[in-house]
Amino acid sequence: MKRKGCSILFVNSNDQLLLFLRDDIPGLPYANMWDIPGGHVDEGEMPQACIEREMKEEIGVDLNDFTLFHVYEFNDRTEYVFLKFWDLDIDSLVLTEGQALRWFSEQDILKTELAYGFNRVAENFFEQMRMGTLPLSGLSKSHCKTPFFR
Repeated sequence: MKRKGCSILFVNSNDQLLLFLRDDIPGLPYANMWDIPGGHVDEGEMPQACIEREMKEEIGVDLNDFTLFHVYEFNDRTEYVFLKFWDLDIDSLVLTEGQALRWFSEQDILKTELAYGFNRVAENFFEQMRMGTLPLSGLSKSHCKTPFFR
């Protein structure tokens, strides 16, 4: 049985995705690579509870008003990817895992190999955004200034 992961696409009002730079520790998978925030779903844990726990642990934020973006089947795992529009002030966050946080444009991501095969997820997000087919149910419009809410 494949393991389960959860991740979240934070999108700011400039239509950029938040990525974090993984730690540069010998033996760590995808060390020193940019990654989408998330983690492993614990045994018996629901993916929504996992992403809430992981974001509290890793960047100290309480999540609300987020929705499931897509479930991806990778060779090694099933990945539950959530979506939240939020102009996070990354300079005020306390990062407890990884080296840095940074907002990436679509062009930046196209030039960057992401950890865990997440380029597929990012490319899918930007394509759906252009087509106007993002899953927006359950998302708060008050936290978002992106064009599809205008």
